[in-house]
Order: sequence, then C-alpha cells, then structure tokens
Amino acid sequence: MNLLIDLGHPAHLHLFKNMIRNLEKNGDDVQITARDKDVLIQLLNSYNFSYSAIGGHEKSFLAKSINMVRRDLGILGIARRKNSELFIGLHNPYTAHVAKLTGKPSITFTDTENAGLASTLTFPFTDVICTPQCFREKIDEKKHVRFNGYKELAYLHPKYFKPDPAVLEELGLDRKAKFSVFRLISWSASHDTFLRGIAKGSEIQLINELKAYGEIIITSERKLSKELEKYQVKVHPSKMHSLLSYSQLYIGEGGTMAAEAAVLGTPSIHIEAMKTGVASGEMIGNFLELRDKYRLLYMFPDHISALQKASQILEMKNSKAEWKKRRNRMLKDKIDVTAWMTDFVGNYPQSFNDYKEKVNV
Repeated sequence: MNLLIDLGHPAHLHLFKNMIRNLEKNGDDVQITARDKDVLIQLLNSYNFSYSAIGGHEKSFLAKSINMVRRDLGILGIARRKNSELFIGLHNPYTAHVAKLTGKPSITFTDTENAGLASTLTFPFTDVICTPQCFREKIDEKKHVRFNGYKELAYLHPKYFKPDPAVLEELGLDRKAKFSVFRLISWSASHDTFLRGIAKGSEIQLINELKAYGEIIITSERKLSKELEKYQVKVHPSKMHSLLSYSQLYIGEGGTMAAEAAVLGTPSIHIEAMKTGVASGEMIGNFLELRDKYRLLYMFPDHISALQKASQILEMKNSKAEWKKRRNRMLKDKIDVTAWMTDFVGNYPQSFNDYKEKVNV
C-alpha cells in the first residue's frame, strides 16, 4: 500500500517514526511530507528518513491561511505522483483535505481536546479519528477509535527507547548530578491563542527557587533574555528525551514535553492557564489520567503554585525511585502503541471494521 504521512511538528515524527519503519519492513511504501518547523527537518535527517519539505511555520493568521492552501496543493501534487492510497496525520488538516480531494481515506491521530480551529479544519474531512482511551471530548462516534495508551508511548516505551548517558557527558554533567529541565515555548501555534504560560519576568524567581536543589537547564523555543541565556543548553534534538529521563524534574510550558517526562518516569509539572485562570491540563484527558491515576504529572495555572509542588518533589529523598514505580504501574496497564498503530494502519480498512464490530457487540 502507498501511504502519505504529513508532519508539522517534531512530536509528529516521534509518534510515527517506529510505525513508519515497521510498515516499510512489511512492504508498504511510505511517503513523508514535512513542514520546516522547529527542529523537525534536523530530526528527519538524523533518523535518515527520506521526505519532501513543504512550507515553513507562519505566525500571523493571514499567513497561516495562505500557507494552508499552498500546503494542501503541495501535498496534493506529491500524492498524485506517488498514487497515495491512505493519508495519515496528527491532528492534521492537510492530510484530511488532500484525502478528500483525491477520493482516498485518511486517519487522524490526536490526544488534544478542544483544539478549536484545528479540529474544525480536520475532523469533518477525515475518515477515522484515533485517540487515547482517556480522551474526553465528544466527537463523531462513527469515526472514533480509542486505544489504551498515550501517543508518547509510541516512542518512549522501554521497548523503543533507552536513555543515552552520552548527553550528560556532552553537557559536563555527572551521572549522579541533580538537575531540572525548564521549558519555555513560543506561543505561536494556533491552539495557543487563548492560553497563557509563565508570567513574563517571573522566570528568574522560578529559577532562583529551583537552583537550590541542583542545576537548571533551559530549553526554549523563544529568544531568551541575557539573564536567562546562561541556563540554556544546545543539545541535538534527538538527545532531548535522554536528558529528560535523567533529570530530577521537568517544569515548564510545553505540554508535549510534560507528557514525555511523565511517561519516562520523571516528575513533571506543566504551567499553563486558560483565559478563565484554570490550568489547561484540567481539560486534557491524558494529563488528568497521568495525574489522578498514576501521579506522574501535575498541572498548575501559574508559577507560584507550581513552585510549591516542585519544591515538595525535589525535597523528597527518593523521588526518582518513587516515580519509577509509578511509571512501571502505568506501563503494565498500557498497550504497545507502536504495534497497535502498525496493525491498524497496515490493515486498514479491515482493522477499522473489526474495531467497530467489537465495540458494537
């Protein structure tokens, strides 16, 4: 089967990379299209994937609208040349649109509830929507398929990922060094419009509190002030998960990285609020499950409440050992997400029919 997978963010590549390799081993032809955003192209090159680069990342609404048309047309041209039979994306309107234009099916993966415009532009056009079992938003049940896992487990399950201690050596850190990873994002994505993160200027207060417990490592999508630059590190994006795995704590604005830290067994704190002042994680199924069922992740609307929890965790004598136990409990409950994705995509549409038949029994 000829498949086309479109990637718009590094997290999309992480989700699909093991599935792509499995499908290719099974004889499927997988065409990858990718947007030049963040470190996505760098990651594709480091993993030796062949791809077609289409478009970049636009910030204004008008530029995004124009780029959507261009991107649809670019993917459409490749799909016609490659005779693509099935389109795959992560909350991706482009694969859904082009599939409709070519009269072919599309499968959309997502774990993000209430994504507003992104959902409006995607869900009506796609044939199947695959989400974690804990997904809370009500969507068209005729299209909805649930799996018992998180998208992060497709690449961070111990079957597929082992942390590389070389990243510590690269940063001059001892294996026993205690450090926290602090994340700042750009706030330029469409789903960030009605959200806010760490109040400007409060980053220093947060760092001053946390550095009493060990070193601080900042990873940031936006330009930092001179006061913060000394904490920023430059590591290859393929090594970021190893860094997260060895850290004592993750704290910051990035939701994807917060979930990644949690499934790696690193104490994770997400700081982000909706315009109502409520932590955005209170509306996200996987965040709620990771917090309430497994106690791997916490979310707060501001840095002050987040700092209290961070201090509490860092003052624990064996926090990493405790989080490892919690992670192992979570892993026992969840499926091999990559194996499930490979089977579902590789055997579509029979896999979809079989799923619906089981659900309706």
